[in-house]
Amino acid sequence: MTQIAHHIPDEMLAAYAAGRLPATFEMVVAAHVSMCDACRAALETHETLGGALMEEAPGEAVDGSLLERTLAMLDEAPAPHAASRGAPKRFGIYPGPVAEALKHAPPRWRAAGGGVKQQILVEDGKSSVRLLYIPGGMAVPDHGHHGTELTMVLQGAFHDETGRFGPGDVEVADESLEHTPIADEGMDCICLAATDARLRFLSLLPRLAQPFLRI
Repeated sequence: MTQIAHHIPDEMLAAYAAGRLPATFEMVVAAHVSMCDACRAALETHETLGGALMEEAPGEAVDGSLLERTLAMLDEAPAPHAASRGAPKRFGIYPGPVAEALKHAPPRWRAAGGGVKQQILVEDGKSSVRLLYIPGGMAVPDHGHHGTELTMVLQGAFHDETGRFGPGDVEVADESLEHTPIADEGMDCICLAATDARLRFLSLLPRLAQPFLRI
């Protein structure tokens, strides 16, 4: 069992349990929780507390036809696909939520410069979720952040100014952090990264390439 040292912050777990976490970060949280017993237990606690609060909340009067309309909509809705029932299955190093986004196929890597590769899983012009492939010993260009970035290691490890991150670990970076992630020597590092704003690269070449890399 991988020893996970860097976890999802508790406030993010609470927001995830309540359905208030920005969609950009949901895949990272779901992937981490699938690998981390401690965060899975914390999430279950938040879900239990949320359910208890809902039960104690005062009821609201509703239209008497609401139940009938709701049942009618359920009758019209298509049945869920069998593959969508229950937790998605892991695929190699990729936790279930990531494997589902990949459609249980290997990533289609695209060069991102300096030996680094990526596959964008979700992107809407500002926020994104992507896989990053960083060869052992190579660095991601020095950068800061215009928002929040969650980076979860799936294979290998990397280190930066804040510490070392191995499989299952999550680094939470905000606007206060400027860093240069460097993959450990040896095994290539593969990460799942989610951002809610474009990165702030500090050198010219990455800034020029940024519109093409969509990061």
